[in-house]
Order: sequence, then C-alpha cells, then structure tokens
Amino acid sequence: MSASEERERWELLPGAGLGPLRFGMSPAEVADALRISEPQKRVGGPYGQEDFANGVKVFYDAGKVACIALDAVTGPQVLLAGFALAGRNPEQSHQFLLDYAAEHGNCLLYTLDGSLALTDLGLLLRSQEVGDARLSRPVIVREEWLESEYYRDRLPLEPSLSALGETPRFGGLA
Repeated sequence: MSASEERERWELLPGAGLGPLRFGMSPAEVADALRISEPQKRVGGPYGQEDFANGVKVFYDAGKVACIALDAVTGPQVLLAGFALAGRNPEQSHQFLLDYAAEHGNCLLYTLDGSLALTDLGLLLRSQEVGDARLSRPVIVREEWLESEYYRDRLPLEPSLSALGETPRFGGLA
C-alpha cells in the first residue's frame, strides 16, 4: 500500500470485534466476511492463526476468533474518538490512550512487553518495526483474555522489545 492510497477504515466494536469480523466466528465465516476464499498463510502454534493479504491477522481459540491484529502500514485503519490508531508514532498513540482512558474512565493495563491496553474496549496497542521506525499497531482481543493473566501472558505477540534486547519507549517502562 502506498502513502497515497486510502486505507480501509474499520469500526472498533468493543466486546464484539472489529470491522466485519466478530469474536466467535469460524475460519469460514472470517473468509466470507473478508470476501476472500483463502488466507495468505496459516500458522500453527498455541493459537490457530490466519494471515490475510490485506494486513489482517486473525487468531483462533478452539476454532473461533479470539484476536484480530492489524498491520501498522497495510492493515485497515481503526479510529477511536477520531484518532487513527494504526501507523502512528507509538509514543503519541500511547499518550492518546492514556488521555482517552482518563476522560472516559477506561481500565488500563500494561502488558509484559510494555504495550498498553484498554481492557474494557478489548484494545491492545502494540508497536511494529517498519524499516528503521516503529509504528503503532492495534490488536483487538476478547476482554476476558486481557483480564486473565493466563491468556494475557500468552497473547499472540510478535517478538517483544524486551526479547529484542530493547527497553519499551513508553514512559520508561521496563
């Protein structure tokens, strides 16, 4: 996707899903909702994972959608109160979520890798390395996964900053 292309915009549906995708959908229902016959890639592991060409990754628990991750550059855009969550400077996005939570009374949670989540919205804001930069990347997760230490610590995470030998850049969190 080039900078001049308009990215698709998906609505965050707290507790339900994102855009055309809903928690609890089967892989066939996801393909139908995305109007795609097959995912670009299937990945094994503790969760079933399907990667789609439009920058969308879907993670399944017991064959049902439990997590939706969007690529910072090629994935659909998600707006929260008019603020674009994907493809932004992670520090700006992080501050926006802190301000939003303070204004709206949302429950905040920091994950082990220093990512920030608004658990009652099912929103986890990760960062993604793109070339020499890091950009914000929204991950939408079932609320009970974010509230459960068991699931939260096993979320489908890309290599964390700490695994790369880096310290998260958000307010000096270690």
